Amino acid sequence: MRNKKTLFITQAAMIAALYVVLTYLSNAFGLASGNIQIRLSEALTILPFFTFAAVPGLYIGCLISNLLIGSAIIDIVIGSLATLLGAIGSYYLRKHKYLCMLPPIISNTIIVPFVLRYAYGMKLPIPVMMLTVGVGEGISVFVFGGILINVLQKYRSQIFQRDTFK
Repeated sequence: MRNKKTLFITQAAMIAALYVVLTYLSNAFGLASGNIQIRLSEALTILPFFTFAAVPGLYIGCLISNLLIGSAIIDIVIGSLATLLGAIGSYYLRKHKYLCMLPPIISNTIIVPFVLRYAYGMKLPIPVMMLTVGVGEGISVFVFGGILINVLQKYRSQIFQRDTFK
C-alpha cells in the first residue's frame, strides 16, 4: 500500500507545477493578467472533482505563478485566495461533474475585478471587469476544463485511484 501522505503531497506538487507552467504559457501570449484573462492553468480547477490534493496544489500553483509573473502583492495574496475559494467550492461539488466548474468561475468573477481596480488602478467599471474576467474564466474552465474533465474521467482509476483525503 502506498503512503497516503506521500501520494497527496506528490499530487498537490504536480498540480502546482502544472499550474505554473500553464500560467507561464498564457503569460507568453499576454493572457495571464489584465481585465481579459484566459489562463490555461485555470482549466486545472476541475481537478478537485478527482482529488482533494488539487485544492492546495491549485492554491500554491496560483501563488507561485502570480509571484513569478510579477503580479502586485494584492494580486498575489487575494488572487490566489480567489483560486483557493474556487477549488474548495469545486471539491464540495465533486459529485456533480459540471456544477463543480462553477465555483472557480464565480470566485474569480467576483474577486478579481476588485484586485484589478485596487492593485492595478484599472478604471473600467467593476461590472464590466466582472463580465470580461467571467467570460475569460468561463472559457478557461468550461471549455478547456470541460475537455480535461472528460479525458481524465476515462483514466480516473489509473491517475487518481481513491481520494487520498477521505
